[in-house]
Amino acid sequence: MSYSLPIETDRLTLRRYVETDYDDLLKLQSDPDVTRFLLYDVRTPEQVREALAGRMADVPMDTNGQALTVAVILRETGRHVGEVTLFMDTVEHRGGELGYVFQPEFHGRGYAAEAAVELLRLGFEELGLHRIIARLDARNTGSVKLLQRLGLRQEAHFVRNEFFKGEWSDELVFAMLRDEWHKRS
Repeated sequence: MSYSLPIETDRLTLRRYVETDYDDLLKLQSDPDVTRFLLYDVRTPEQVREALAGRMADVPMDTNGQALTVAVILRETGRHVGEVTLFMDTVEHRGGELGYVFQPEFHGRGYAAEAAVELLRLGFEELGLHRIIARLDARNTGSVKLLQRLGLRQEAHFVRNEFFKGEWSDELVFAMLRDEWHKRS
């Protein structure tokens, strides 16, 4: 499987992380408002260095469990606004998962949607995935609205299925199939 980076949109560049992205990644991963609905808590500088090393590695996306995380850069200013991730859930069944995290100061401007569309395109058109899902905490209403705008449909609502950061939480699962992607675009 192969894919092409960087990806340019009207306003954004999606590219591999580089060493100089450390401060931006630290800002993102050490903000409790950002990590509230993520599977990890606020990260230390050392944990962020490890995370950055993983993001800089070449990922062929040909093995279950691999993840391609790219930095989302505002073309006009060169500022790091967030990141989008495509996980390879299952090579055999050509299934992936979409994730995204953005700096709070850039919420509400459409950057997450613009970047996520490109990762859906990469997954379906370049990697040949059959199905891409997104899983999230049901309280994350901003992400729910984003996934709906992207055209993913809600397939599941698991009630209090995870003990998440000290409390039981509901999980939603959204999905899109390759043929739905082609009908959408």
